[in-house]
Amino acid sequence: MAKKSEERETGGNGMFLDGIIEAMPVFAKELVAGGVAGGVAKSAVAPLERVKILFQTRRGEFQSIGLLGSIKKIAKTEGVSGFYRGNGASVARIVPYAALHYMAYEQYRRWIILSYPDVGRGPVLDLVAGSFAGGTAVLFTYPLDLVRTKLAYQVVDSSKMNLQGLVRSEQVYKGIVDCFSKTYKESGLRGLYRGVAPSLYGIFPYAGLKFYFYEEMKLHVPEEDKKNIMVKLVCGSVAGLMGQTFTYPLDVVRRQMQVERLATSNSAELKGTMESLVMIVQKQGWKQLFSGLSINYLKVVPSVAIGFTIYDVMKLFLRVPSRDDSVIEVVTNKRNSQPSLHSS
Repeated sequence: MAKKSEERETGGNGMFLDGIIEAMPVFAKELVAGGVAGGVAKSAVAPLERVKILFQTRRGEFQSIGLLGSIKKIAKTEGVSGFYRGNGASVARIVPYAALHYMAYEQYRRWIILSYPDVGRGPVLDLVAGSFAGGTAVLFTYPLDLVRTKLAYQVVDSSKMNLQGLVRSEQVYKGIVDCFSKTYKESGLRGLYRGVAPSLYGIFPYAGLKFYFYEEMKLHVPEEDKKNIMVKLVCGSVAGLMGQTFTYPLDVVRRQMQVERLATSNSAELKGTMESLVMIVQKQGWKQLFSGLSINYLKVVPSVAIGFTIYDVMKLFLRVPSRDDSVIEVVTNKRNSQPSLHSS
């Protein structure tokens, strides 16, 4: 009896879950799938992300000791939790960012196809849709990225066990909410969007190129292998690496603009994106524009691999139709509704 009751309860929960999934619109399913994929992937590579940010912003302290030296220093002075400093803000940002990015990409792609039926469905379409999707996601989530960078910038000194390299003690941030609050009080809404220009300059080509290269590479994959998840991961990883290389200098400029008010070594203010780019080259050398790129390569491959895997699993679980199927469905519904509109 107990077993039958348990089966009925499990079946009831399953039917309830099925009902929720079936009731969800496609865009909501894409939001959920993208958000989960982004959160898991970001947490998996958080240690490398922390070291990369320190390479970009604390050049003298960490570049000189290299990747392994930096990992040992963080482990010794801050412990395991040090590798995840700022990761709470990072995940809080990446979940809505990834959700918006994936969903907006699909929506922009559908909108372009429906609005301009003669436009081809090749990689160029993905370049345009991906670029606009990246810009949309950045605008909505940028303050969280700024907070993540400020928190990751803070380093614990092993001898005094406090945060070093900051201008004033009141600029030490205790957490996400504290960082938001102090940044807003100091500089207002503009302060929360400091460095957003290079982010947009970088994300438009990066997001677009990433989707472009991914779709372009898939065109050369044999039909029988296109559903192979490993093939998708390889294509996505290579596409991410290529897109990142082209736009990485803007990421360095963005990071330095974000932590400028915290660093004691900056004597001149970083104003605009191009001025900051020139100033970094003049004062720190052109190699600084690619500081941490090798770490980023190590980070991008597993991040993209995990992200694509989780996204595919979530789409399968949520029963998200393929991109072309959803477009065909919308086009068919639109065409079927047109005669009745004309006849009325």
